[in-house]
Amino acid sequence: MDVALFITCLTDSFFPRAGEAVVRVLRHFGCRVQFPAGQTCCGQPAYNSGFHDEARVLARRMIEIFEPYETIVSPSASCVAMVKQHFAPLLADEPAWRSRAERLAERAHEFATFLVDRLNVDIAGLLRFDEPVTFHYPCHARGIYGAEDLQRWLTRDGQVNLRLPQHVDCCCGFGGMFAVDYPEISTAMLNDKLDLLAATGARLVICNEGGCTLQMAGGARRRGLPLRFKHIAECVADSLGLMKDRP
Repeated sequence: MDVALFITCLTDSFFPRAGEAVVRVLRHFGCRVQFPAGQTCCGQPAYNSGFHDEARVLARRMIEIFEPYETIVSPSASCVAMVKQHFAPLLADEPAWRSRAERLAERAHEFATFLVDRLNVDIAGLLRFDEPVTFHYPCHARGIYGAEDLQRWLTRDGQVNLRLPQHVDCCCGFGGMFAVDYPEISTAMLNDKLDLLAATGARLVICNEGGCTLQMAGGARRRGLPLRFKHIAECVADSLGLMKDRP
């Protein structure tokens, strides 16, 4: 199967290891991964900030770049949600573009859901953790997968290493521009989230969104909390021996 990688801005800039892991895992399961070099932002920051004209420009660009590919996979549910849920309404007044957006939406997949739903991969059966782990469920994943899905992907029969945080749907306070416009509220939400994660006793946090990881990792460092963050793609790649563990 040919797959086009939609890497997303934050993964490309801050979490290249997660992007590399996505490629290695997809190749491991028989996919031929292609990288459209002209890809840029999907327009989500502009859209969420109310700059819809600017977001339309980026949406059209993304459609043109990824249209030739039958399958598109991304490590970010947030950006996939932008493509699947917001492109078509954003282009509603342009019938030809709206139709193209709807076709692209059908072909866009978040990494873990693609493994499970399209490649029939049992993620939980692959993962090997030698320490307790917990997870963060990103708000923007709600239209793509549920918190119960993420829990299932991380839980093997007899697995005792997964520590469920209280209030699994608690937001980390990032929300893109929300953290910039409302820093005091964002920080309070972040501290609540970090308290919940730290209370599990786990030091490894599975987080599949770059923005959330930036928010929480920065907050954890400032507070001196011994929390580390990994994308599920890295965990799968590490468990399969496809990548060297980072120092």
